Amino acid sequence: MHKIIITTIWGILATVVISIALVFILIANGKIGYMPPIEDLENPINKYASQTYSFDGELLGTYSMEKENRIYSNYEDLSPYLIEALIATEDIRFHEHSGIDAYALGRAVVKRAILQQKSGGGGSTVSQQLAKLLYSPKADNWQERVLQKPIEWVIAVQLERYYTKEDIINLYLNKFDFLNNAVGIQSAAQVYFNKAPKDLKIEEAAMLIGMCKNPSLYNPNNPRKRESTRGRRNVVLDQMRKAGYISDAQADSLKQLPLELDFRRVDHKDGLAPYFREYLRMIMTAKKPVKSKYKQWQKDQYERDSMQWETNPLYGWCNKKTKSDGSNYNLYTDGLKIYTTIDSRMQKYAEESVEEHIGGYLQPIFTKEKKGRSYGPFSYSVAKRADSLIYSAMKITDRYAILKKQGLSDAEIYKVFKQPAEMKVFSWKGEIDTIMTPWDSIRYHKGFLRSGFMAMSPGGQVKAYVGGINYKYFQYDMINAGRRQIGSTIKPFLYTLSMQDGITPCDEMLHVEQVLTLENGKEWIPRNANKKRIGEMVTIKWGLQNSDNWVTAYLMSLTTPYSLVRMLHSFGITGYIDPVVSLSLGTCDVSVGEMTAAYTAFVNKGIRANPLYVTRIEDARGNILESFTPQMQEVFDETTSVKILDMMRAVIDGGTGGRVRRDPYSLKGPMGGKTGTTQNNSDGWFMAFTPQIVAGCWVGGEDRSIRFDGMREGQGASMALPVYAKFMSKVYADPSLGYSPEVQFEKVKGSPNPCTKADTLDEILDNQPAAIDDMFN
Repeated sequence: MHKIIITTIWGILATVVISIALVFILIANGKIGYMPPIEDLENPINKYASQTYSFDGELLGTYSMEKENRIYSNYEDLSPYLIEALIATEDIRFHEHSGIDAYALGRAVVKRAILQQKSGGGGSTVSQQLAKLLYSPKADNWQERVLQKPIEWVIAVQLERYYTKEDIINLYLNKFDFLNNAVGIQSAAQVYFNKAPKDLKIEEAAMLIGMCKNPSLYNPNNPRKRESTRGRRNVVLDQMRKAGYISDAQADSLKQLPLELDFRRVDHKDGLAPYFREYLRMIMTAKKPVKSKYKQWQKDQYERDSMQWETNPLYGWCNKKTKSDGSNYNLYTDGLKIYTTIDSRMQKYAEESVEEHIGGYLQPIFTKEKKGRSYGPFSYSVAKRADSLIYSAMKITDRYAILKKQGLSDAEIYKVFKQPAEMKVFSWKGEIDTIMTPWDSIRYHKGFLRSGFMAMSPGGQVKAYVGGINYKYFQYDMINAGRRQIGSTIKPFLYTLSMQDGITPCDEMLHVEQVLTLENGKEWIPRNANKKRIGEMVTIKWGLQNSDNWVTAYLMSLTTPYSLVRMLHSFGITGYIDPVVSLSLGTCDVSVGEMTAAYTAFVNKGIRANPLYVTRIEDARGNILESFTPQMQEVFDETTSVKILDMMRAVIDGGTGGRVRRDPYSLKGPMGGKTGTTQNNSDGWFMAFTPQIVAGCWVGGEDRSIRFDGMREGQGASMALPVYAKFMSKVYADPSLGYSPEVQFEKVKGSPNPCTKADTLDEILDNQPAAIDDMFN
């Protein structure tokens, strides 16, 4: 009888062992549960966020799928404290097992399953936890979770076969979701401490590893969870002490420290250069333009996009370039590293300058002007149409589209828009929680002046890109999407054409009203705000210096609108331009980006540089996929360059741009530029350049009818020039940038006199007098 019992026990035991072995064999062969194919095991994480970096090495932002903001990190990039904390807390025998820790598993079964001790410790290894993160869906109940465990054990063993111990730690930390859109250790270190993983201190690494137990329970950004998070961090520190990674004194000292975060939520609407990052996303993911997908009124845009597709290697990059498997690159999952030309310091100064001038000075004046006026924020000239303008704006809102989709009539939607609702609205001092009707919120937000500012090197590298005053509330990009009339900033292009045709800055004309006869026989008589020196002889240089419309009209009479249009296109201005004589006063619509690039020609002796936004793109492992260099085109020759530079410097030194030389700015050094104001003060412009920086600024309302009613604050010298002046003051005050007012414009061969009559540079050099214009000394 005794022998039969023993035999039976051994039989049962053998059956159990064989059954368990059979189950594991079936799992390993994919017959039970899910066993990932070898290809998946070799590349278990295939979604990494792409990153954009500034010229000076700062992370500007990431592009990712929702809840997949994972940035690839190498094992070498990890702080040793992270590795030690993880091993000490989660898997002390990590280097001794092959995926399953039999001792820890047995302890967990006895203490937790049999003795019901909650403090019995876990039996999962880091490899098993990685297997769970990678391949186990969330279990609905404990029975389902029990069935998942054997599958995870098999996958853990497989992972140990394919990867080194270092790889497994790296994969685990790359995969883990630390909440707050901080997926993976690189994002987590950035979000919670604003630093790279390798720079984490012991207590910071301990906090992040502590979150691995339960990130929702130990969420340091939740005020109600901060103390429990600190407690969990201290548990990790104790484990590190027990493992011998830190001393007793270190542990005791570190446990006394409070939780100190430098929390930076990852949101594409926040952070530096949001307009730039969105523009970069749009052009990199652009598809080849198809004419049928553009509306009739988008003809110019189709032509611009088509030209970009053919000539700009960055435009549509993701859809032009293919990976080794033949598929296109995905900006949101391929972990690209995009190195941009933006300088984070200059970008910061640019954003500050816009905020200081527009928000701190100009907006209060504009608000005061419109306060109490029924037609506000519109101009008094459209007072009777103010409500109809708001109604038109209502019909292009998301709220209107949703209500329309629900079947409401316009009359019913109007009633909804007149009902008060809780909402957040923009203010220069921060978001405001308020109760307001959607109708009034449209009027309220239209009351904010908008701006666009861009700065680039003469060689094309874009250093600062401010597309608006606040990306969260005003997402329309006024650098490359918005196009507005450019006013007198067009005049240097006409003057360049005249200089090419043999005119010099010193040529004179009688300063009287100009009458031009049009092709249809009608007369064009431009108005002139300048009342100086009427009836006197004035130089062409004086005309540009004072932005005189009569001098401009005189030069226009010496050429044709068609020649001016060709000149504008050669400066990089795109789209259809109406060839009329009034074009000479800036009636065409141009973007800030195109204008800034056009003005590089005045610094580069006639060579225009296209904006360069990216220097190189790398894959997740640092392999260079493509490098980018500036594209340059000659617009005019050096003879013309000598003349036009002389006049544009005069605009700053004693002309309409002279405010930059006076208090409170008092900018020094060689500089050229041009102010611009459009009809009824709808747009204020200032374009300027030094030997090292070319910049453009536009300021105006969302609609052309939103403007100052008077010229004092409504002109470009008041609206836009101060943004540039503040920016340059900050740039010159930062020695780390390397910009100096002592740097001079590059001299032209022989330092010729700009007022010498000649057709070529050689003739100028042959004919020039002994005295040379001061600016070329």
